[in-house]
Amino acid sequence: MSHRLHSSASAEQLCLASPVRREPEPVSLKTINHNVLTAEYAVRGAIAIKSTAYQEQLREGKDDLPFDKVYQCNIGNPQILGQKPITFFRQVLSLCEYPELINHPAAADIYPPDAIARAREYLDKIPGGVGAYSESKGATILRQHVAKGISERDGHPCNHENLWLTDGASPGVHYMMKLLLRNEQDCILCPIPQYPLYSATIKLYGGTLLPYFLDEGQGWQATLSHLQEQVDSARSQGKQVRALVVINPGNPTGQVLERENQELLIKFCKQEQLVLLADEVYQTNIYAAGRSFLSFKKVLMDMGPEYSKEVMLVSMNSISKGFFGECGRRGGYMEVVNFPQEVKDQLYKLASISLCPNLSGQICMALIMNPPKPGDPSYDLYARERDGILESLKRRAQLVVETFRGMEGVSCNDVEGALYAFPRLTVPPGAVKAANKQGKPADFVYCMELLEQTGIVTVPGSGFGQEPGTFHVRTTILPPEEDMEHVADKFSEFHRGFMRRYKGENGSS
Repeated sequence: MSHRLHSSASAEQLCLASPVRREPEPVSLKTINHNVLTAEYAVRGAIAIKSTAYQEQLREGKDDLPFDKVYQCNIGNPQILGQKPITFFRQVLSLCEYPELINHPAAADIYPPDAIARAREYLDKIPGGVGAYSESKGATILRQHVAKGISERDGHPCNHENLWLTDGASPGVHYMMKLLLRNEQDCILCPIPQYPLYSATIKLYGGTLLPYFLDEGQGWQATLSHLQEQVDSARSQGKQVRALVVINPGNPTGQVLERENQELLIKFCKQEQLVLLADEVYQTNIYAAGRSFLSFKKVLMDMGPEYSKEVMLVSMNSISKGFFGECGRRGGYMEVVNFPQEVKDQLYKLASISLCPNLSGQICMALIMNPPKPGDPSYDLYARERDGILESLKRRAQLVVETFRGMEGVSCNDVEGALYAFPRLTVPPGAVKAANKQGKPADFVYCMELLEQTGIVTVPGSGFGQEPGTFHVRTTILPPEEDMEHVADKFSEFHRGFMRRYKGENGSS
């Protein structure tokens, strides 16, 4: 009886709240969440989809394509392009996945003692091992190892209770957008060009992207006057600016921020009461002479209590990039600094809704932040693998930049860090005219034709945002070194043909 009374009361409340009867609606594009419909993610857009179809054709042995291989230069996915994983990380992971190996008579012949010791330490302190749920923020022992690595990197302590381990860096972005965006009046300042994860999540959670353009002529650095103009303009329109996104090293732009620029951004966040969202997933990918990575956490703490105790900072890292490239394992972290405890409690609730991040990714993140040290049995091999990959990436970065600078109508800043070049294209009027007929930007047409004629997969600059009237293309530096010159030659040959084909005001081919 009480259940029927409760149901009746609920029905009455529902009726009063919704006096007009709603008829059933089938699921269709018209009835799904509009924010999902309008969100875009260019990195895996139409060009990437077409490249997948080409790969399937090649696997089936079809030979009617003008190329015999697809080069996936559209996404930072190192191991799919042949980069080898770091041996120590895989050794520890394999022992954690199959603990019976630790006590196997042959274990000492296969695994170095420090890998066995590390796996044993993790398994002893992770109840149930990798097949059980961990704490929602991540296993305590793994957060402690990540905190140790952050402390050693920055020269400032890191409290593991301020760490959330995540399935890659992306969940950290989702958490912060869910937390900060209340409606479309709330804005997030995003660099343009930007990684489209930010524009997509802002759209998904009903907020507004407030762009600030990076200065290409100054090596893609941020300018304070432009940031101030954007914030003042938004607030004069009744919008609330909640956070500033900074990607360092840059994606898609490949720059490394100067310390002075970082300090200006921190001061700006304090002045405007913004959360600083620091995407630092490429922190080990530094190639330019005289450049080094400084985390925003270190710069903030170095600035003293006026800033170090006031500015709210969320810094994010991932196992997917660097010299390790463990994209498929989905591991990362976010460190939350200067947030009120009651707000951190809400972040914990968000994490608990997903129960926990996967244990393999958690372990890998802890290994990356606390790798073998000099004198450890695994250190020499670890250092050779690390240095070999980073030195090769540096050579490939230089080759890519030199290739673009040798092309007609193309300029390209140095690839100081990260995994990408972002050259600027000056395309003939005929190409713009042809693109307009398709209802597409000229750089989209450029990238699509590049794929169709060479098998090289890239992303048009329009997918990341760019200054109006400019065109760019983003390409990774990840094809194997033995393939890089061939890829560069194919790219150059295509570009020469593209320019010849579209030259002339009338747009004729």
